[in-house]
Amino acid sequence: QVQLVESGGGLLQPGGSLRLSCAASGNIFSFNTMTMGWYRQAPGKERELVGVITSGGSTAYGDSVKGRFTISRDNAKNTLYLQMNSLKPEDTAVYYCQALLRGVNYWGRGTRVTVSS
Repeated sequence: QVQLVESGGGLLQPGGSLRLSCAASGNIFSFNTMTMGWYRQAPGKERELVGVITSGGSTAYGDSVKGRFTISRDNAKNTLYLQMNSLKPEDTAVYYCQALLRGVNYWGRGTRVTVSS
């Protein structure tokens, strides 16, 4: 079992920056072996991929956030991060942390990000 808790969401103006964190606990001795990702779900829309990072540190991003968002991980702290820059109103969503371990997907409860002037 893996527990994921997101934090760092909030309300900010367009053009701003925010960093989300996802703290993992439980079966954390495997944290550095897990592929992890960030997803988001806007009101009335399906959940979409923001980006993923492999155990080796390779990253991939959804088209809508490329060049603006950066995923990173600190294996010593069992924490995943999402740095979001140049935020737009369309980035407004609940952001979820995801971990894949031995074929099982684990999800956090999400943190809300609202971008509005």
